[in-house]
Amino acid sequence: MSQTISKEQLASHNKSDSLWVVIDEDVYDLTKFQDEHPGGKKILQRVAGKDASKQFWKYHNEGILKKYKSKLQIGSLDTKKVATPPPAAAAAAVPSPAKAKGVADAKPAKSEGPLEPYGNLIPFADPSWYQGQHSPYYNETHAALRAEVRQWVESEIEPYVTEWDEGKKVPDSIYKQMGDRGYLAGLLGVHFPAEYTKSRVQSVPAEKWDHFHELIVTDELSRAASGGLVWNLIGGFGIGCPPLVKFGKKPLLDRILPGILAGDKRICLAITEPDAGSDVANLTCEAKLSEDGKHYIVNGEKKWITNGIWSDYFTVAVRTGGEGMNGVSVLLVERANGGVSTRRMDCQGVWSSGTTYITFEDTKVPVENLIGKENQGFKVIMTNFNHERIGIIIQSLRFSRVCYEESVKYANKRRTFGKKLIDHPVIRMKLADMARQIEAAFNWLENVVYQAQSMEHTEAMLKMGGAIAGLKAQSTKTFEFCAREASQIFGGLSYSRGGQGGKIERLYRDVRAYAIPGGSEEIMLDLSMRQSLKVYQMFGMKL
Repeated sequence: MSQTISKEQLASHNKSDSLWVVIDEDVYDLTKFQDEHPGGKKILQRVAGKDASKQFWKYHNEGILKKYKSKLQIGSLDTKKVATPPPAAAAAAVPSPAKAKGVADAKPAKSEGPLEPYGNLIPFADPSWYQGQHSPYYNETHAALRAEVRQWVESEIEPYVTEWDEGKKVPDSIYKQMGDRGYLAGLLGVHFPAEYTKSRVQSVPAEKWDHFHELIVTDELSRAASGGLVWNLIGGFGIGCPPLVKFGKKPLLDRILPGILAGDKRICLAITEPDAGSDVANLTCEAKLSEDGKHYIVNGEKKWITNGIWSDYFTVAVRTGGEGMNGVSVLLVERANGGVSTRRMDCQGVWSSGTTYITFEDTKVPVENLIGKENQGFKVIMTNFNHERIGIIIQSLRFSRVCYEESVKYANKRRTFGKKLIDHPVIRMKLADMARQIEAAFNWLENVVYQAQSMEHTEAMLKMGGAIAGLKAQSTKTFEFCAREASQIFGGLSYSRGGQGGKIERLYRDVRAYAIPGGSEEIMLDLSMRQSLKVYQMFGMKL
């Protein structure tokens, strides 16, 4: 039971057989923890019975505190002021009668006023609607989902992200929870496929699910500050499953999809090859019909495939016809049928994402596993890119916010030359430059998501493809800028793994994993102009 403790009581527990310390006015009993402490007993014994806040934050980040707080905290100092809690996020889960109308529509419903403020209210550390500002995109169902996902991430994920990243694996139980909580079914860029899963999102009825709910799940997962974690949970699934749902035949969906949405089976997308990245039309992985016409026989290699080492199913781009885009098809390859070998690739970042090199050797694929039509797979691939890129955009911008938020917190704590970092104009300038880029890109993102949701699918694919490509480049450039500026603010702390600057160091390693996959920045910027000009010429552009 938590207790109120005086400084005199604290000081009396200053021996190895009864060792208490204070961190930020909370009291922790570390007597039994001494043998587990990575830094050894002596460091703890030096601060026994004292305030160890300065020493703790010198070497650790808040994830460590969250991990051990429930096990080791016994109370708080009697001098600690009880903070007035912000308006309860849970209240947002219950729509008021005045605000409930219009929510049933699957499209975003404008609230009749701003939603309750949520989070720590650091300016620009969260999207503006978190901070009590008006928005045309969100209603009470979005606020309820935000609270639900954040509570799960902060309690079940964030305290362990560092050790999962270092171990290059997220526990299978976390992925299973994604299925059980209904999040996997909600991350397909389509309606919530209730007919294929019994799982439901607790805070949002399936019929009310929209693209902004999907944005929120991805955004809140990204607050854990690990591209490896996010890609582990939604990377392969988020790009490998939508083509199956949109273009797969019903018998195939009936057999395969329930296990995937439940989190029992995993799927990934396999397009990139050693010699074919952005140049998808020239891929060489080959699929030939067997003599009896019942199977495709696949031979070839795929590289940099997210989640491949754990996947049961592979959504694979293959060459079934002649050269170029008109000879490409998409197949669902099942590992259980044999002929598939996978090996982990060690990369600069996203360590826990399971980046994979895949070899197909005489792999038999039933013709029923054709996704879309033969030799028309290029369309399947292209329609999938918008959804993939929006996911990358959401993650990049939240990672940018994490870099900004961590920098603001650190700048208000760290002192140099006799004053806090935040009091140095050069530091405020860095923060301002980070904030202006984040907010500009995020407002563009919200508009893109709204347009994509409001348009018919083909219209959205045509009109929004160029904008999404441009925004993808803008978002990854923003991420890289924010990671660099945060690293400059943290100094040496962002150069070593773990500790106060651990999030910044990890995210800096992840930057290239966002700037290159899904279309490199150079390809995206060129595509943005080429496609936009071509499409709007069709719609009557006047020059």
